[in-house]
Amino acid sequence: MNFPAATKGKGKKLRGPVKEHHRIVSLDKKKARAGWIFVLPFILGFLLIYIPVIWQSISFSFSEINYIQGGGYITEFVGLDNYKNALFTDASYVTTLTSGLEQMILEIPAIIFFSLFVAILLNQKMVGRAAFRAIFFIPVILSTGLIAEIDAGNTLSDQMGSAGSIDTGSENAAAEIVSSVDIQSLFSNMLIGSELATTVTGFVNNIFDIVNRSGVQMLIFLAGLQGISPAIYESCQMEGASAWETFWKITLPMISPMILVNFVYTIIDSFTAQSNKVMQYIDSVYSQAGSSGQVISSAMSWMYFIVVIAIVAIVGLIASRMVFYQRKD
Repeated sequence: MNFPAATKGKGKKLRGPVKEHHRIVSLDKKKARAGWIFVLPFILGFLLIYIPVIWQSISFSFSEINYIQGGGYITEFVGLDNYKNALFTDASYVTTLTSGLEQMILEIPAIIFFSLFVAILLNQKMVGRAAFRAIFFIPVILSTGLIAEIDAGNTLSDQMGSAGSIDTGSENAAAEIVSSVDIQSLFSNMLIGSELATTVTGFVNNIFDIVNRSGVQMLIFLAGLQGISPAIYESCQMEGASAWETFWKITLPMISPMILVNFVYTIIDSFTAQSNKVMQYIDSVYSQAGSSGQVISSAMSWMYFIVVIAIVAIVGLIASRMVFYQRKD
C-alpha cells in the first residue's frame, strides 16, 4: 500500500540544509582589541622599564647605600630613617614643600580662569580666529623638551647681554608694570591688607608664566565649547535668555567635565614642571656628595608623590560632584 509523500517519515524531525557557524565579532570587541594593540607598547615599556625603576627607587628610600671599593654598592635596610631625616632633620624640605603648595593654590585657578576666558573669546566668530588660536598655543611648543634645551643652551643671548649690547635691565617687564602702578601704595590707601596686595602683585608678575601654561587647557576648553549644540543656544535666544544667563546655565555646566580634566592636568603639570621649587630642591639634594643625598632625595620624592596624589584625589572628588554629564541616548 502506498502512502502519500507527506506521511513518509512521520515522527522524524525535518532538518533544513546544514549551515556552517561562523563566529561573529561585534564592532565593540574589534575596537577593544584595537585599543589594546595601540597601548601594548606602553604596557610593555611600563612593565619592563618603569616598574623596575620604581621598585628600585622605593627600596632606596628605605635603605642606606654603601659603595664597594672597586665598583658596585650594597643596600642596607634602615626603615623610615630617610623619611625622618627629610621631615625633621632637613628643615628646608618642609618649607619648600609648603611654599610650593601655596604657589600652586594661587596659580592653578588663575590658569584655569584665564584659559577658559581665552577659549570663550576664541570660540566667537571673528576674522583670524585660527591665527589667534595658534598664537596662544605657540608657548606650549616652545616649552617642549627640545626647544627648552636649545633655549637653555643658547649662549649667544648670554654673551650679548654680558657684553652690554642689549640692556635688558634687572627686572622683567611685568615687574616694571607693577612698580609703575605701585599696587602696594594703592592698596594701602584703600585700607586693604598687605596679603591681598602681595597676591595681586604675584599674579601680575607671573602673568607671562600663566599665559605660557594655558595653551593645552585652552584647546581642551575649545573642544568642549565646540561640542555644545548650536540648537541649545538658539533655543535660549528664542526664550529671551541673556548672555550672562546662557553662560551660567548652559555653557558652564556643559563644559564642567573639561574643567575637571583641566584641573587634574594643571595640578600634575605644576607639580612636575622644571620650574617647580620642590622639584629643584629634590634635584639639589640628589646632587649632594655621597650616597646619603640619593636615598634622602628618594624619600623626598615619594613623600612628594603621595602629596600630589592626595591633592589630585581631593580635587577630583570635590569637582566630580559638580560635573554635569550630558546624556546622548
